[in-house]
Amino acid sequence: MNTILIQNGLLVDTEWVRHADILVEGSKIAHIAAKISEDEVPEGTEIVHADGLCILPGLIDAHTHYHLVSRGTVTADSFAEGSRCAAHGGVTTVVDFADDDKKGHLSLCSENRIKEMGEGMAIDFSLHQGIYGYRDTISQELKELKEKGVRVVKMFTTYRNVGYLVEKREELKAIFAECKKLDIMVCVHCEDDSLIEKINKEYKGPYTPMAHADLRPSEAEARGIRTVGEIAGELDMSLYVVHLSSAAGLETVRDLRAKGVHIIVETTPHYLFLDRSKLEGDDGPLYVMTPPLRTATDNKALQEAVLNGEIQVVATDHCSFTREQKLASNDCRTIFPGIPGTEEMLPLLYTFAVNSGRIGVQQIVNLMSTGPAKAFGLYPQKGSIRVGSDADLVLFDTDAAWTLTSETTHSGSGYTPYEGFEVIGKAKMTYLRGHLIMGDDIYLGIEGHGQFVKQGVPGKGKTIMH
Repeated sequence: MNTILIQNGLLVDTEWVRHADILVEGSKIAHIAAKISEDEVPEGTEIVHADGLCILPGLIDAHTHYHLVSRGTVTADSFAEGSRCAAHGGVTTVVDFADDDKKGHLSLCSENRIKEMGEGMAIDFSLHQGIYGYRDTISQELKELKEKGVRVVKMFTTYRNVGYLVEKREELKAIFAECKKLDIMVCVHCEDDSLIEKINKEYKGPYTPMAHADLRPSEAEARGIRTVGEIAGELDMSLYVVHLSSAAGLETVRDLRAKGVHIIVETTPHYLFLDRSKLEGDDGPLYVMTPPLRTATDNKALQEAVLNGEIQVVATDHCSFTREQKLASNDCRTIFPGIPGTEEMLPLLYTFAVNSGRIGVQQIVNLMSTGPAKAFGLYPQKGSIRVGSDADLVLFDTDAAWTLTSETTHSGSGYTPYEGFEVIGKAKMTYLRGHLIMGDDIYLGIEGHGQFVKQGVPGKGKTIMH
């Protein structure tokens, strides 16, 4: 059994910060103390000096789409490439996505996805299971899904055209009710399909990348949130809103919360730091994703919500295509939607924290590790620096100043949407269950080493809510 002693680091958990040593035995954290002498550990223990570095629990990117097959092609970052991006960004676990084949076997859909990911992932993973329609078997399907260790489902209030939308309110509510009975978390992509269809029907073109932001406005997001939020309120259950993109959506969340609805909100770095001006020019297609980029005013509203605790999770919705794939069309209806982001998440959020002066590294850990671990039932195995937790650790240099470019990042897409962003803070070493998977910018991940992490009760543990 391998043993590692990490000495003299500044340990950062959401509940405490302290200088301490960590002893890792096998895949677990075995001991934490102010000082662990080398005489106290087994012969052959690897000694790692972490002087001047923060030690964070491995980050969890709670929203990814690695190896997504879409529109006759596949994304640039498959399981191996996605794992590499993650390791360089201090991410040791992702929550990816399984499609609903609508054949009445949700557990088999997840089982197939778990098998695929298990063969290629070099980091750990869990799942959201998509549900695209109500059927009489849904209760039994959800019970079988829960037995597989998947206790999070994802639904849509849009995409009628591709068959993702559960159209009837009573059917949507019935699915929500079954999930509540089984302690299954419901995550929702919120955009009102009727409004989007109306706007598209009336629109006369042209269908440039910039038009994407007009065809799917923030009001559609707000309406979608209100629809599912009211159902969650009627059933007295929690709701998870994915990739909040707008001030209008945020105001709807506030209104629902004021009425007693428990909503966990996720946003992404691109909705915090990029605006719709990126959709202009020749590179506009590179920045097309759904929901679309909003205005600088929306950026500021979401940034403030992060600072004041109204947003509980920052994830990336990593769904990358190559420059060639993205630039093959200038028509927003046919541009492959999605961008990379897993690797850039930590430096972007840490830089934002430093520049704001209002939150520190503990809050960053909560947004990108402990918060998602609790929301998805992975805590304290993940998202924690505690004895018995998985030895997923990031040695993080808070003083490293560098620039995000296509040359300094590792996505198979060949670009970063944050090109030229000057950031502070960089992962120097990333450990997954006691194995070094990235050190000094050298990737050491092994395909197939990643493991599926079963989900416990979602939302378990205290969650910071406002």
